[in-house]
Amino acid sequence: MKKCLLSALASALLCSSVYAATLPPLKSDSEPDRTDWTQLESKYGAMPKVDKTLKIGGVAKTLTNEYWRLLGEGYQNAAKKYGITVAYQAAANEDDQLGQLSIAETLLEQGFNGLLISPQTDINLEPALEAANSKGIPVVNVNDAVVPGVRYYVGNVQKDNGVRVAKWFIAHYPNGGKVAVIEGQPGVYAAGQRTAGFRETLQANGKFTLVASVPANWSREQAYNAASTILQQHPDLIGFYANNDTMALGVVEAVRAQNKAKQTAVFGTDGISDAYASIKRGELTGTVDSFPVLTGEVAMEVILRVINGQTLSRVVSTPQALITKENAEAFSTKDNARLRQLLAQQ
Repeated sequence: MKKCLLSALASALLCSSVYAATLPPLKSDSEPDRTDWTQLESKYGAMPKVDKTLKIGGVAKTLTNEYWRLLGEGYQNAAKKYGITVAYQAAANEDDQLGQLSIAETLLEQGFNGLLISPQTDINLEPALEAANSKGIPVVNVNDAVVPGVRYYVGNVQKDNGVRVAKWFIAHYPNGGKVAVIEGQPGVYAAGQRTAGFRETLQANGKFTLVASVPANWSREQAYNAASTILQQHPDLIGFYANNDTMALGVVEAVRAQNKAKQTAVFGTDGISDAYASIKRGELTGTVDSFPVLTGEVAMEVILRVINGQTLSRVVSTPQALITKENAEAFSTKDNARLRQLLAQQ
């Protein structure tokens, strides 16, 4: 299996070389050609008339994580609004890179008119991107891992997730202290950027010591184990930043198991419902919500505009917000119009 995976990824790099030559490798956080989600209509005009026979395929990392289920809900909301068909599929787990590639390639073979992809790594869907390019089928990379040669990306500024959490620590611990990071999957752009934003912001402050930064591969169990070890080694730790909420909830369990809840703050990223519930109970300190339902709706609008012949910015930025007990109730609203209004005012 490992040999097959290496062979497939090597082929991906070769087959994508022609297309990659026409575009610089995408770094979604720093790409200057970008438009905020609130500016799509003012910059590009009203949504063009949509052909109701269109079929759009969505390819997610996994559906075991609520974030990706909510992203699919956003796709479905937009598909219903525009009267088109959407198929949303995902790999069995976040390590099934070849399975995810197979899903993307099958959707292309089935005649879908566009793909919305959320890759497991920065390279595992490159063969599907190349196949889509050869057929003239638009592809939009939606959040998380970033395929370097992709033409369009929709998502938040990943580095800002970590920056926002670091600023919270600076404001609430003016004397600094020891902190740790529970990273996502090694080599994934989003995980690296989230960690870098947190680390660099605290380093600039000069009062905090990052005592550990270890991967837990998006796993709650691995995060629990990693946090337990770190707490044993550094019993005076004041806080953790986990690259997603699933891992953050595992960290909360470890903190509570060692009776450190009053001492050690824990933050995650994503804004899943379990994280909101934990925040409201006073367990998880906070999360950075990237609003997956809204992101899915924006991504669908972007690909439909592209299919209709519009040339958009390479990156369309979607919103995020630091959520704590103070604002969790307001941002957990189910009123989509109200949420959009709140986010547009940030």
